[in-house]
Amino acid sequence: MTWRSRTGKRLPVGLLRPLRAVRRRLTRRSGRSRRRGPLILLYHCIDEVFPDPFSLCVTPEHFAQHLQILRHQAFPISLRDLAAALGRGEAPRRAVVVTFDDGYADNLSVAKPLLEKFDVPATFFVATGYVDGVGEFWWDLLERILLQPGTLPERLRLTIDGRPREWDLGAGQTYSEEDFVRWRTWTVAHAADPTPRHPLYRSLWQSLLPLNAAARQAVVEALRAWAGAPHQGRPNHRALTAPQLDALAAAALMEVGGHTVSHPLLAALPFDDQRAEIKGCKKWLEDRLGRPIESFAYPFGWRSAYTPETMRLVREAGFTRACAASAWVSGRLLELPRVVAGDWDGDEFARRLEDLLQPD
Repeated sequence: MTWRSRTGKRLPVGLLRPLRAVRRRLTRRSGRSRRRGPLILLYHCIDEVFPDPFSLCVTPEHFAQHLQILRHQAFPISLRDLAAALGRGEAPRRAVVVTFDDGYADNLSVAKPLLEKFDVPATFFVATGYVDGVGEFWWDLLERILLQPGTLPERLRLTIDGRPREWDLGAGQTYSEEDFVRWRTWTVAHAADPTPRHPLYRSLWQSLLPLNAAARQAVVEALRAWAGAPHQGRPNHRALTAPQLDALAAAALMEVGGHTVSHPLLAALPFDDQRAEIKGCKKWLEDRLGRPIESFAYPFGWRSAYTPETMRLVREAGFTRACAASAWVSGRLLELPRVVAGDWDGDEFARRLEDLLQPD
């Protein structure tokens, strides 16, 4: 079954239900994996923040435990070296790659020192349009507006993709400190929405997801104005600055890769927009860092977030390897599977690592 986007392009019906896909992916973390072979881990930010609706954060304490276990119980390897080995039809036993998506500033200030302490290489996939920005990633702005304490106007009216939309917050107009404390561990993996703010968060995230950069930014600015939210982002949610990116790329153990310009859902974009996002981030990074950029990661990364056409554009742009965000993809160099690392303590991480690295 398919549906037609505003461009007339036929897309999988799964794009209509991305939050369900995310919920399944997060829920699957608690079960036994059937994935085998070299392991690529996916992190986003190393911090302790609440709420964290998409479970993007791992605490510094837990991340240090992960790295210590990797150093002693696995074979940490760079993405570049793993791709070269896979190209030869081989891979080191118990090989594990560490990767980060998006380009949060804590990748430099927190993750990099820990990676160097344990001598573990890592690849950082950066959405270049957010570098040097004063705001936050759009999904973090949604969380700040809706899931932090405060009072909002009763009615929200937005025009999204040419269509007027309206929400009535009702009892959710005020979100108290007590609400925040009580529901601060809520994630989209939970089936229930405990307050009217939570289904609104889901609805807005779903509505913003397939938009192109300009359309999404227009909605974000309208939402910010409605909420009276400042443009300045929170320090623990900000993206890398350009000098911070330089420092990250200069470290011997670190590689910087592309993650598009604006972090769109590539499968929802027309061909030319996809090309601009993919080639644009590569050119920006190469101009800034003065070196070839060979690694790429698909934003969101689940199977319906990109298409064979997207993969062809990635190859044509000059990337030699690309990562998904699913353990259930082909394993080809332009569709390398990854496993999302949760905020697990050392014991839990060690258990899951052993499960993932077991031979067939």
